[in-house]
Amino acid sequence: MTRIGDSQVVLLGEASHGTAEFYEMRARITQELIEKKGFTIVAVEADWPDAAHLDHYIHGTEPDPLLESKPFSRFPTWMWANHSVLEFSHWLKAHNKKTKDPSHQVGFYGLDLYSLFSSIEAVLNYLDKVDPKTAEVARVRYGCLMPWASDPGMYGQVTMTKQYRECEMDVIATLKDLLHKRMEYSQADGEQFFNAEQNARLVTDAERYYRTMYYAENSSWNQRDQHMFDTLQSVIKFRGPQSKAVIWEHNSHVGDARATQMSARGELNIGQLARQEYGDKAYNIGFGTDHGTVAAASEWGGPMEIKQVQPAHIDSYERLCHEVSTDNFLLPLRKPLKEITRKKLLAERLERAIGVIYRPETELQSHYFYASLPNQFDEYIWFDETRAVEPLAKETIQGMPDTFPFGL
Repeated sequence: MTRIGDSQVVLLGEASHGTAEFYEMRARITQELIEKKGFTIVAVEADWPDAAHLDHYIHGTEPDPLLESKPFSRFPTWMWANHSVLEFSHWLKAHNKKTKDPSHQVGFYGLDLYSLFSSIEAVLNYLDKVDPKTAEVARVRYGCLMPWASDPGMYGQVTMTKQYRECEMDVIATLKDLLHKRMEYSQADGEQFFNAEQNARLVTDAERYYRTMYYAENSSWNQRDQHMFDTLQSVIKFRGPQSKAVIWEHNSHVGDARATQMSARGELNIGQLARQEYGDKAYNIGFGTDHGTVAAASEWGGPMEIKQVQPAHIDSYERLCHEVSTDNFLLPLRKPLKEITRKKLLAERLERAIGVIYRPETELQSHYFYASLPNQFDEYIWFDETRAVEPLAKETIQGMPDTFPFGL
């Protein structure tokens, strides 16, 4: 907490999307930031409509009953529908319940842009309530995207091959209509309008993302991270200039891209953008492990498996950390305990990244990249041996009350 100081934005990473220790330590740090430093925003690598369900839960309010989409039901479900997040959501709800001033209560927000059709649904439901005529127009415009509801990735493929017209102007027009009536709509309920506005922006950015992902890989990565940063900025503006945000995302998003191989490919990320915007008021924290188990799939959309994490490569930062005589530790990098430690770590080494997919058989090619750890992060948290995150079983979910964020 002392090293974080008066930072306005704290970015908490993870070396995989399926490791319990990373979730639990991020929750522990976030609780301290909320209680001791007045943080009121938790923004995560999740879809906006899904996170809104959890936000309703921690505020004790009801989500929109007209929304048909189920929260956290998109692959990979274990990334948020797990016992570690379950416990953290209970803590957030208890904190908000004892915090009487709404401006001091914590909000939970999703930064990602994969929820194209859930967001369309949210915008239309909002307009149906506040402006049915505009809703009719928006429904026609968004109809351009509906053929691809089950597989939005196909939209990008068919527009690239000119087999189908682009829907860009339709979704932009809907967003412009919404913003044009900002004053009129927000007077009734500013929070509901903000939610609809963010969903409309998401639809606009997601349409562009899917349209470009087939022919410009680094462009689609940059669009996604720029969207996540822009969403973060919108949330901070909405909550007030003095608000403070903690971000939960993968190391590959929160570590400064300029200190990694990503930069050579022309890629940026939210960690880089946060440092450029907030300078020393942004504090980036990475996480790492050597071995243990992890929840991951073998291919996109595949079933979750509990996989063995291979011992770290001999030329990696992870191997250096494994050889330290203690199993778990914090490694300050911006304000090192000894400057020589930082200097010796500056030279680029391999670093491991496990996402929702893990292929141990091709680990060096699939999951390692070069980076300079002290330039990438302000601090690094090490767990030598880790265990897989525990997903919520269907039986557990079905037993939850209707107000619970994972109650499907």
